[in-house]
Amino acid sequence: MGRVRSLHRYPVKSLSGETLPRAAVDLRGVAGDRAWAVRDPDGKLGSGKSSRRFRKMDGLLALVAVYEDDVPVIELEDGTTYRGDDPAVHEALSAYVGRPVTLARESDVSHFDDGPVHLLTSASLRRLEAARGAPVEASHFRPNLVLDSEAGDGFVEDAWVGRRLAVGQDLVLAIRATMPRCVMVTLPQRGLAGDAELLLTTTDANLGDLGVVADVVTPGVVEVGDEARLLA
Repeated sequence: MGRVRSLHRYPVKSLSGETLPRAAVDLRGVAGDRAWAVRDPDGKLGSGKSSRRFRKMDGLLALVAVYEDDVPVIELEDGTTYRGDDPAVHEALSAYVGRPVTLARESDVSHFDDGPVHLLTSASLRRLEAARGAPVEASHFRPNLVLDSEAGDGFVEDAWVGRRLAVGQDLVLAIRATMPRCVMVTLPQRGLAGDAELLLTTTDANLGDLGVVADVVTPGVVEVGDEARLLA
């Protein structure tokens, strides 16, 4: 079905993250992915949208989080950095979003919107680019795995729902559903301009879905260049 083009992890939910050459994937997903979040005092998680679990906090995608050991280091827009275990990080984030917030590890409320692993193919990106009439960066959609696929320019992974996908030597994913998109895909990120029309294009082209969400059946380590194959 293709090979792994890139691997991505987002240490803090709704912040820009890091691109990896290899990643361990356990039953929860890519190790450390969205393990932290910015929280309001009532426990709601900072996001680009508001819902039962999430609360809209403008500008989070302009911040970057990368891991130093198992602790995220957050870089603000002015280049200032704070480790996640530094008490000063809470004050810095509160000043940034304009109200009291804290940075906290995941506890009883999942930080994932839809599931542990988000996968996207280059074929789907090509199809969306044709509909958009312009290049589309995968980063808008915050996937964990991007697969290079030569299988045409359609939304090929939609047909994998209900199937199992092996990636590399050990990892096996159960493709649960297509991934519904939201306003997050239109927002600017660090190093990436916003695209106000992207959600509308995705809705017109594929009913608002792009990529798939998967559960982890068998954990494993994945590297860029690993082959992906559908299982019988």
